[in-house]
Amino acid sequence: MTYCVALKLDEGLVCLSDTRTNSGIDSVNRYKKTFTWEAQDRAIVMMSAGNLSITQGVIDQIERNLRQAEQDGGKTLTPLNAPSLFPLAEMAGLKMRELVELHGPSMDKEGVSSGATMLVGGQIEGEPLRLFEVYSAGNFIECGADTPYFQIGEAKYGKPVIDFTVTHETGLAEAVRTALVSMSSTLHSNLSVGMPLDLSVIRTDTHHFAARRRIVETDETWQAINQGWAEALRGALKALPSTQGWLEG
Repeated sequence: MTYCVALKLDEGLVCLSDTRTNSGIDSVNRYKKTFTWEAQDRAIVMMSAGNLSITQGVIDQIERNLRQAEQDGGKTLTPLNAPSLFPLAEMAGLKMRELVELHGPSMDKEGVSSGATMLVGGQIEGEPLRLFEVYSAGNFIECGADTPYFQIGEAKYGKPVIDFTVTHETGLAEAVRTALVSMSSTLHSNLSVGMPLDLSVIRTDTHHFAARRRIVETDETWQAINQGWAEALRGALKALPSTQGWLEG
C-alpha cells in the first residue's frame, strides 16, 4: 500500500507520496509512486496507489507513447503534447480499466486486489491548474472548489490535519509542511507506508516545478517537522481542560 496526497491551492499544487509497497510482512519493497514531466508550457505530475502492476502498466504506456511521439511527429498523445490535462486523465483511466479487465479475473482467483487509483495534476498553458483522481474502472473526478485536495492509498490517518488546516488560500510553504505532517501521521499509524518520500510542487502560472525533491529519513527538515509535530500533539493534549472531575474518587 502507499499514501499520496495532492493539495490544489490558489498558489499552486503540492504533491507528496511515499515509496513503500508490500505483499506481506516478509515482502516489503520500494517503488517510485510519483512521475513528473516538464516542458516550456507545462508541468505535470502523476501519482499512483493500489495494485502496482496496474499502475506500472499505465506509466509504461506513457513511456511508450513518448517514444512513439518522437517517431510520428507528436501525433501520439503524451504528457508533453496533450492539449489539456483532461485527455491524460482519460488515458490513464482507460489503460487501468484495460489492464484490470485483462488481469483482474486471474488476480481475483489468487486473492489479489486489482484495484488502483491515480492522481493526475499540473498546469498546461492556456488552462488553469487542474487535479484529477482516476479510478481503475476508467472513470475520474476533478478537484473542485469545495475540497482543495485528493488523497489515495492509506488516506485516513493523514486526513484530519488537512481538514483542519488547509484552504484554497493556504500558502505553498505552509501546504508543504501540512503535507509532511499528514504523511508523518500516516507513517506512525501504518507500516505499509514508508520512507523515502517524493515531493513535487508546481507554482500557479509558472508551468514548471518549484520543487522536485526526494526526502530521506535523515533529512534534517523532515526530522524536525516529524519530532515537532509529535511534541506539539503532546503539548496540545496537556493544555486541554482536565477531565479529572469526571472520575470517581
